[in-house]
Amino acid sequence: MRLNQYISASGFCSRREADALILGKRVKINGKLADIGTRVGPNDRVEVDGKRITAKTKHIYIALNKPKGITCTTERHVKGNIIDFINHPERIFPIGRLDKDSEGLILLTSDGNVVNEVLREENHHEKEYRVSVNKAIDDAFIEQMASGVTIFNPVKERHEKTKPCKLIKNSDKEFTITLSQGLNRQIRRMCEALGYQVVSLKRTRIMHIKLGKLRTGEWRYLSEAEVSGLFTNKKRQGR
Repeated sequence: MRLNQYISASGFCSRREADALILGKRVKINGKLADIGTRVGPNDRVEVDGKRITAKTKHIYIALNKPKGITCTTERHVKGNIIDFINHPERIFPIGRLDKDSEGLILLTSDGNVVNEVLREENHHEKEYRVSVNKAIDDAFIEQMASGVTIFNPVKERHEKTKPCKLIKNSDKEFTITLSQGLNRQIRRMCEALGYQVVSLKRTRIMHIKLGKLRTGEWRYLSEAEVSGLFTNKKRQGR
């Protein structure tokens, strides 16, 4: 980027003020006095009055309404990978996963620091899903799903009971479930353990970020407030 832009991006001063510093012979690149219009590369050392400055990286945070058939992987050789689907010019990666057969809200970012904040289980961050199944839901199903279902955990290589969760019946064959746990294909396996098959599964919320009116296949940048909320360790209800 141009030198004045680089200095401004560091938060040191405005671009106009940076130009004044350069004209005043107060800026050096790699030990040599810089000129107006000089461009700065990733390995260049920039100093103002002998003090080194670095440009702050502006990270990218994206909400995508993932369609079915798209795989949440950065492996570009995988057909239908999420990176090629979005085709963003910057290097980004998904925060967590959403099954290929599922749809709905998935977050992507260039900021590695936010990943643990969102995914760390002890932070109890909620994720909400709308699920339809192949037969009518009864009271026993609601109660068992909400209290926890014993399923096999392939990571730990043993059976374990899922954590209690919230469940709301929407219709005879559809419910909304809110989890603070993120086991692989958890909802599908919970349903299967109770004799049900998932017909469709759509994630509608991650923490305080909602899918809203974002259409299938569309994405948007997160607002500043949404980004700020990703870095809290407090339990959020998102309602």
